[in-house]
Amino acid sequence: MDASAVFLPGSAGFVADPYPAYAELRAAGRVHHYAPTGQWLVPHHADVSALLRDRRLGRSYQHRFSHEEFGRPAPPAAHEPFHTLNDHGMLDLEPPDHTRIRRLVSQAFTPRTVERLAPTVRRLAARLVDDFRAAGGGDLIAAVAEPLPVAVIAEMLGIPEADRPLLRPWSAAICGMYELNPDEDTATRAVTASLEFSVYLRELIAERRKDPGEDLISALIAAYEDGSGASGDRLDQRDRLDRLSEQEMVSTCVLLLNAGHEATVNTTANGWWALLRNPAQLAALRAAPDALLPTAIEELMRYDTPLQLFERWVLEDIEFAGRALPRGSEVALLFGSANRDPARFADPDTLDLTRADNPHISFGAGIHYCLGAPLARVELQASFGELIRKAPRLRLAAEPERRPGFVIRGLKELRVTC
Repeated sequence: MDASAVFLPGSAGFVADPYPAYAELRAAGRVHHYAPTGQWLVPHHADVSALLRDRRLGRSYQHRFSHEEFGRPAPPAAHEPFHTLNDHGMLDLEPPDHTRIRRLVSQAFTPRTVERLAPTVRRLAARLVDDFRAAGGGDLIAAVAEPLPVAVIAEMLGIPEADRPLLRPWSAAICGMYELNPDEDTATRAVTASLEFSVYLRELIAERRKDPGEDLISALIAAYEDGSGASGDRLDQRDRLDRLSEQEMVSTCVLLLNAGHEATVNTTANGWWALLRNPAQLAALRAAPDALLPTAIEELMRYDTPLQLFERWVLEDIEFAGRALPRGSEVALLFGSANRDPARFADPDTLDLTRADNPHISFGAGIHYCLGAPLARVELQASFGELIRKAPRLRLAAEPERRPGFVIRGLKELRVTC
């Protein structure tokens, strides 16, 4: 089939509801070439799950090939600040650098650490919801969905409270580059945000070097290295195993701040919009929040996935679903489609908060599985739980409008009354 006749990420109608188009793609086959971006679209759950774990594919190719060797053009020189920032974060690195950085950062996301954070998360959520209810409602995204995860990850990193309003605009500008074929205005905003965010973090890192604290930035500084010994010689591989360059530190902090709230904010917005359109499910959740919240959070992440597409580069010639995918190809894994695949989920277009068998892939899979997934679940259960219990009359005040992007799926605002 001609995928470009069905897959229309630039269309407002498609962005509003891509799920019928996904059903067409799944019915038509396992992989489809999409000419506008030159990518291969993969819509089925089993295939998406398998390719996320396939080491013949990678988030990057630069650990093995130059741009020229891989047959890809180098990014425009004007975009260099964004790519420097993005390409040194572990999400866009492959082993051994990915392994090294993830091992260091994972120490901040152990089950014990997340368990210790849970009371703080619940306290923050309670305060935000109390204020929201006292105001009679408003924009749920601006008042509750955004402040909670931003405050949590900023607290972990040691970002001063007065500086936290800077984070969301920088994040939004940078994440614009993850859409399909971003235009030059989007790139300009991302470059500006990358420069400003990097300068801010380097200054904060310098402060933490002088006055370390208990925060994650201070912990990363302890693993810092500038890539050379006192005489300028490169450190050997063994020494590098537990160290970070300053650029890796900066990129890691940006990744944690961006990924640490982007999916949580959009799951909250998409989830409440889904609940408000499914009053019987909302009523059931209100009737038994303690029993239903754990499965409800998983189902809301599945039902309207906050990250609709994730890309991988083909690092060596492979055959997939009867098609030859040469080295240099790019695969677009359709998370939103995979999470509605009837081959894996019974009645997938129905919101079922009791769904127990729910292997959604909203957090990814394989070595790039979301490191912050346990913390995100704590945050989501806290905010949904507080709103369910304290705002039993929460109602929609205005029809929401989708954000224009397709890859990162969210709402511009969600206005409700309490």
